[in-house]
Amino acid sequence: MAKIMVVDDEANIRKLVETTLTNRGHEVVTADSGREALGMVKIVEPDLIVLDIIMPGMNGHEVREALQADEETAGIPVLHLTAVGDYTEQLDSLEGGAVAYVTKPFTPSDLAATIEGVLDPTTQDAAAREKTQQETKLRTIVEVMRRKQEDQGE
Repeated sequence: MAKIMVVDDEANIRKLVETTLTNRGHEVVTADSGREALGMVKIVEPDLIVLDIIMPGMNGHEVREALQADEETAGIPVLHLTAVGDYTEQLDSLEGGAVAYVTKPFTPSDLAATIEGVLDPTTQDAAAREKTQQETKLRTIVEVMRRKQEDQGE
């Protein structure tokens, strides 16, 4: 199976994700901060990183951007797992390079299915289409919300 790095400042979330993925046969390595993850990533060489957005010190966007800026880590898929459910935030994450976006609270089986779908080479085309459809839907929602705010401001 896959080697997955879980990065979250909440110990209970790290443990839940680790247990879920380990039970499904994956090897899991955890980090409690973005800086720790960046220090470990080249040694661990994960197949995927599950990354929280809101963390002290270095947020998930900054970590993802640092990974993308380094040619040795740029190809590692990043899935954002976060309590931030804002549509604009989701769109920014996906457009910024995240392969998927899962909001907390989540069901462990749904998270595992999303992760395995991203990692399965036989479903990567379908996952890419789904991501594009999700981005299109989010762009529409964000645009409608922006227009509604503009109309209310007039």
